[in-house]
Amino acid sequence: CLIASFHVVTGESLAPTIGPTRTEDDFLEHCKRTIALYPDSKWRIVVDQLNTHWSVGLVLWVLAMENLALPKDELGGKGKSGILKNQETRKAFLSAPERRIRFIYVPKHSSWLNQVEIWFSVVVRRVIQRSNFTSVEALRQRLMDFIDYFNRTMAKPYRWTFTGQPLTM
Repeated sequence: CLIASFHVVTGESLAPTIGPTRTEDDFLEHCKRTIALYPDSKWRIVVDQLNTHWSVGLVLWVLAMENLALPKDELGGKGKSGILKNQETRKAFLSAPERRIRFIYVPKHSSWLNQVEIWFSVVVRRVIQRSNFTSVEALRQRLMDFIDYFNRTMAKPYRWTFTGQPLTM
């Protein structure tokens, strides 16, 4: 599993995470490593609707990163009440405009709005498609080598050219 962050200003892949799973803990650790690159900056993290992107652990970490101490009744508990109650309450907290670390959730079936998805398609075409790997480690190394190469030689912001005009037949 490749978890990647894409810096839209530079076009670079930041703090890629390659591992056997894509759990809530994997995503949280990736976020921690990414934010650690610029710990005092404001972050806008565009993500899809995967349930690992609004976990209890992520909410608790954002609270800690922003030095927010909430009363127990406001924080609540998973399945019970408060911010932690369910997916919607956690997403609302994580996407609130006042957050320094803010998550923006793209609508379902609109991956083209998330620029890291465009970058993933480059990785598939350049590294994975029509390739043969003798081991998982060989695949991991090839991905890391490509990411390093991409960041040094190819990274640039994507320019959307779609004008919003409907297709005509």
